[in-house]
Amino acid sequence: MGVEIERFLRLARALPQCEAKDSERYTTFRVGGKPFGYLWPRTATVGLKQTLLEQTALVAERPEVFEVQFTAGGFGWVVVHLDGIELDELSELTLEAWYLTAPEELTAAPPTPESLARA
Repeated sequence: MGVEIERFLRLARALPQCEAKDSERYTTFRVGGKPFGYLWPRTATVGLKQTLLEQTALVAERPEVFEVQFTAGGFGWVVVHLDGIELDELSELTLEAWYLTAPEELTAAPPTPESLARA
């Protein structure tokens, strides 16, 4: 169980028009100039944009894997511990984060979680 950092990077970069920008402590993932995810290599965690309802459900269901990061603009960001999640679930959550952020013209034909897991 668990997803390695390099595997998450391949998954995120397979999303249409995903832009990754490294800084000293983390990498930001954007689409259409807006962030949908973060990676903190030091802690092997990612932050992903979700709906408020999904944020609450994930944290309540598995607090050892998910943490509340913050809420903003009607969305709830979650911290995901990569060592506690399977690739298929991480693919779904990453795609959802991208979908919640991407410009409308990109969301007409989004990739599937399965295609991301194969990336």
